Amino acid sequence: MPVNSFEDYPLTWKPSKALLKFPMYISLSELLEQDILSGRLPPKTKLPPQRELADFLDVNLSTITRAFKLCETKGLIYAAVGSGTYVSPNAALPNPDTQEEAEYIDLGPIKPYYQFNSIVADTARAILQGPKSEKLFEFSFTLGTAHHKQVAQKWLAEFQINAAMEDIILTSGTQNALAIALLSLFRAGDKIATDTYTYSNFITLAKQLNIQLIPIEADGQGMLPDALEKQRKLHEIKGIYLMPSCTNPTGITMPSERRKAISQIISSQDMVLIEDDTYGFIADDKIPPMATMIPAHTIYLHGISKSLSAGLRIAYLVFPHRFQKTFLNTANNINLKIPLLNAEIASELIAGGAAREIIDKKCMLSEERGRLYTRYFPEQPPTNPYSFFRWLPLPAGCNGYNFEVQAKNHGVKVLCSDRFAVGNTAQFAAIRLATCSPRTMADLENGLQIIQTLIKENQTVIQREEFII
Repeated sequence: MPVNSFEDYPLTWKPSKALLKFPMYISLSELLEQDILSGRLPPKTKLPPQRELADFLDVNLSTITRAFKLCETKGLIYAAVGSGTYVSPNAALPNPDTQEEAEYIDLGPIKPYYQFNSIVADTARAILQGPKSEKLFEFSFTLGTAHHKQVAQKWLAEFQINAAMEDIILTSGTQNALAIALLSLFRAGDKIATDTYTYSNFITLAKQLNIQLIPIEADGQGMLPDALEKQRKLHEIKGIYLMPSCTNPTGITMPSERRKAISQIISSQDMVLIEDDTYGFIADDKIPPMATMIPAHTIYLHGISKSLSAGLRIAYLVFPHRFQKTFLNTANNINLKIPLLNAEIASELIAGGAAREIIDKKCMLSEERGRLYTRYFPEQPPTNPYSFFRWLPLPAGCNGYNFEVQAKNHGVKVLCSDRFAVGNTAQFAAIRLATCSPRTMADLENGLQIIQTLIKENQTVIQREEFII
């Protein structure tokens, strides 16, 4: 039966034309953003075809195209070739609850073994009792002193990174380093390739800077070179963000051959790689960082919040010498400075040997907790026995965010895959379990038992519904 009026249009989104004003494409993009963020358009909703929406609003097709493009750049929607345009899975999810609540078992945010903060505190006390400690509260050398950079240089060499001191700066953690890298080398509208599931704070930062993320398919060894080549031909990709040592949230470690294949594409196309090596300390030391393969194309980030202490908020950023002036100007102009006390504590932990002691103890605990996890979920063996978290696929048909809410209602905090998703992930759901976060093994085991029971219950419900259908 033909459609006789606009009111009969079976559109999933019907913005009011009366609310549109010039320039019309900006106004339309704002209406779409409001409806997504308010929840009126739920995640993974398929939007109307652009031509039908243009007919419905009686506007040019180019108006719809430009409006959609603005929202796509902000990460609010994504286009699936041959399928249509959808609301991004994490576009309007509420922020995860980080409030300390004793009645919850916390497997959500990564709390990297806070029990070892006592070693950090002992080092801090010794520094503060030393001569001229008041100098550490001055606002100078705020990208690291020569001493801090010398220590950083030696520390990075243990991870096969050989960098000149003048090409290293200290930042207030990995997120701070990412902000400097993006502001230095990218502009609004630029495109960066990422894994389909990637670090959620990087997704948020890219959205704030209107940098569009292009998801690239992966397998158990990480990003697929063929998929990267395919997307490169469709998009003008300027950079790539990867965590090859242990991808957050999937835990995948990229082997050497895959790193070489991806590096070859990056260098041949003159792209920039942002290599986030936050979990380099748990990686196989026989696998070199990608920065060693394409140093002229790599921004290398090495945060110590997971390896040493989350409270220190220190990361080492290494850039190709050709970008030195750009990075120093950005860091100084936007006043992204480090507390000298934090830098001094980090340097003393490394130089004095306590850093290696902390890492060894954390790896030992992670291995022990990994064995406990495998007892409950043997079908999901970890790709790295020392990983601080586990990636657990949910039964087909299970909604990730709904499961996150269910788990919290049963006293366990987890993070669903939608929080880490870039682009089309409609057919898959998972949760990330931060096995490092519970204070005790007993708490971890209790949490794993609850998650295991919930998964079985969801599986039963899904099977019952399929049987009825």
